[in-house]
Amino acid sequence: MTWKQVFTSSVGQKLTMGLSGIFLILFLIVHAGLNACIWAMDGGVMFNRAAHFMGDNVVPRVLEIGLFVFILLHIIQGLMLEASNRSKRGTPYAVSYGNRGSKWYSRSMGLLGTIILLFLVVHMVHFWIPSRFTGVAETTLPNGVEVHDLFSLMMATFQENIGVVILYVIGCISLAYHLAHGFQSAFRTMGVHNKRYVAMLKAIGYGFSVIVPLAFAMMPISMYFGWVK
Repeated sequence: MTWKQVFTSSVGQKLTMGLSGIFLILFLIVHAGLNACIWAMDGGVMFNRAAHFMGDNVVPRVLEIGLFVFILLHIIQGLMLEASNRSKRGTPYAVSYGNRGSKWYSRSMGLLGTIILLFLVVHMVHFWIPSRFTGVAETTLPNGVEVHDLFSLMMATFQENIGVVILYVIGCISLAYHLAHGFQSAFRTMGVHNKRYVAMLKAIGYGFSVIVPLAFAMMPISMYFGWVK
């Protein structure tokens, strides 16, 4: 398979989607673990220390570039596959099987992906752009190191506007349904077809699609209601 076929053929597009999907799943695990530091109840010290480590070291910064590349690949290939699938469907079936043929979220990956993309843009405006370009107020850690006070930025973002909290929850719900299909689909694309392993991947995928988005959703909710200090 040539490089052109990797990005243009049906098999190549699915392979790219699978690889980028697995990378993004790993990113979600790291991101959720880092953000979970807000529940340390230490005024954001642990969270700010972890965020500083991720932003001030070479390896995480290089991986950040890779993350953006994989996100773009995932979006572009997803849109291309969605357009290709729609063109192949042509005339709809005389009988609609609904969820008996496939789950609604597996048929709505394009829509869910679009909602997640819009959510991602808002998330970057709120946190990534300030931390990288426009500036964030600084705080001093117990060891005397000056770091960006992203914890206070999160508190201000979520405590002042319930609409922002609702938007983030909607984004997390969309992510949950996207993962419910995308998790096991990514591994099946990479060649996992054994029935036992597929069943295991489905179980892990459903658990992952609930736990990780729920953790993300609880972060703005916790800050809005003052459960985090």
